[in-house]
Amino acid sequence: MLNEIIAIYAITDDLLKGIGHDEDGRILVSDAEIITTAVCAAMFFNGNHSKACTYMQEHGLIRNMLDKSRFNRRLHGIFMLMNDLFHQMGMILKEISDDTEYLLDSFPVAMCDNIRIFNVKLIKSEQYRGYIASKKRYFYSVRVQLLTTKTGIPVEFVFLPGSANDLRGLNALPLNLPPGSEIYGDAAYTDYTIEDDLEQTSQISLKVMRKQKSTRLDPPWIQYIKQHTRHYIETVFSSITSDFPKSIHAVTYQGFLLKLQAFIFAFTLQEAFI
Repeated sequence: MLNEIIAIYAITDDLLKGIGHDEDGRILVSDAEIITTAVCAAMFFNGNHSKACTYMQEHGLIRNMLDKSRFNRRLHGIFMLMNDLFHQMGMILKEISDDTEYLLDSFPVAMCDNIRIFNVKLIKSEQYRGYIASKKRYFYSVRVQLLTTKTGIPVEFVFLPGSANDLRGLNALPLNLPPGSEIYGDAAYTDYTIEDDLEQTSQISLKVMRKQKSTRLDPPWIQYIKQHTRHYIETVFSSITSDFPKSIHAVTYQGFLLKLQAFIFAFTLQEAFI
């Protein structure tokens, strides 16, 4: 575990230096140490920040570790910084990857069971009530729109309300990909205008599964390639969510997103670097 934590800190610190991050010299715990602790909490302690802080202090990894309250305030203050770091890491993975094929899909992360939806206090809005067609059940929370490499390493993600459809998620992603890239998705991403725009402006091919009544039907061999290529994305979702606790404990909505972001960050580091 110690070797992994050191690797996480080294990568995080290098990413911060790469984006020219500047912080107050009077602080006792750097932003790199705060982010490292949050990622380690996701990777080794089921997202429990208190246990991660205690471990880091007891093993002399962060001698001036903050108490739980101050740590959470610092972590909330660098929410967008963590997001920037992830996408910076995603850019590096895109540059060093030989593959030009990417997988696109979304998965829900529920805040609570159906029976507790009306008691949720983190956020109150009907737009966060979504539906999982495969399980034929409703959920209340966010939907994660995820873009991964062909080998299943996340490179882009965005959080959307649970009721948001996949096309909205597609439009929310930056899709900062090299020309000639191919994105594989299911039929929910069918939009001929978006397909044409991506092809003409960015030279990116959006290859989605065609519906039976589609006006752009694929020949059988193209349909097989699409199905075979995008099938791996379900395995990626299973791998990411397998590290989630039964319920992600958070006091605020932003705190919930922070922990969810840390889980994705930790999974990407494990798959790509550690």
